[in-house]
Amino acid sequence: MERPGAGGINSSECENVSREKETSEEFEANAMDSLIDMPFATIDIKDCGITDVPHTNLERSKENERISKDQIKKRKKKQKDYQPNYFLSIPITNKEITRGIKILQNAIIQQDKQLAKAMTSDGSFHITLLVMQLLSEDEVNIGIGALLELKPFIEEILQGKQLILPFQGIDTFGNQVGFVKLAEGDHVNSLLEIAEAAKRTFQEKGILAGENRSFKPHLTFMKLSKAPWLRKKGVKKIDPKFYEKFISHRFGEEMVHRIDLCSMLKKKQSNGYYHCESSVVIGDKNGGEPDDAELVRLSKRLVENAVLKAVQQYLEETQNKSKPGDGSSVKTQEADRNGTDSDNNRK
Repeated sequence: MERPGAGGINSSECENVSREKETSEEFEANAMDSLIDMPFATIDIKDCGITDVPHTNLERSKENERISKDQIKKRKKKQKDYQPNYFLSIPITNKEITRGIKILQNAIIQQDKQLAKAMTSDGSFHITLLVMQLLSEDEVNIGIGALLELKPFIEEILQGKQLILPFQGIDTFGNQVGFVKLAEGDHVNSLLEIAEAAKRTFQEKGILAGENRSFKPHLTFMKLSKAPWLRKKGVKKIDPKFYEKFISHRFGEEMVHRIDLCSMLKKKQSNGYYHCESSVVIGDKNGGEPDDAELVRLSKRLVENAVLKAVQQYLEETQNKSKPGDGSSVKTQEADRNGTDSDNNRK
């Protein structure tokens, strides 16, 4: 048998070489498929060696860091500029509660007449459910729509039950704001759920709503910030002795019948309550306006805004047409000249 020479290749060796070549091509094909699935698949693989990957990742990391910093700056600016001017209010109308608060206020004023200006005015007793910022009529309309969308969520939370809020005792926020406390019970959880649903509903509409601190329902009866000049006269806090006789007093129960979208800045109503943009009725409809009336009010507002915009647009277009050099103005002048010439010919 002839032994192959040093430079010769037998048939079995040819098969091995062919098999190795196929295996190599298959490996390269699989590697290419894997690269296509990688995050940097958009990069031209022919022009990109393995050594370029860390550099690309580093650039992307720096870019992501820059974007993240920009987003943080924008978020901080939004928070800095955030000044609530509207709020969701649960009006307190039970005469037993309001009468008890008036007795409490008068008792405090008798001990220090200066505090009269720090008292919450008649007719404006309420619980704040949510605060927000609405900077235009369009945003107010969006807020009204969000309030109407909130109602089914409230109904789902209450499941046909009335929401009754019992008030008992007195407390303060840092001895600066005096309020009647909401007694403990299942109603607190329901109120917290409604507040959370409201915050979510309004934020989903793009409205800046809510506060950083946790929601604590309370019924304010006085706050020193209403009379800032008191600090110059040495009144820097609400003395606990002023309300010690009411520390455990039962003020009564409020059956929640509606939730209002109110303005903090617009002129109050004649009864002392805040300017109300819209309302939704909760539970018994006898306690407030029918829902249909709210829908009519919203529709009327939208129509009025649409008409106002149309009039403004018409006035702007009219003013633009009347400007010198405008084509329509030239045509009008030519028409006037032609009319004058015709009149002269008739004469």
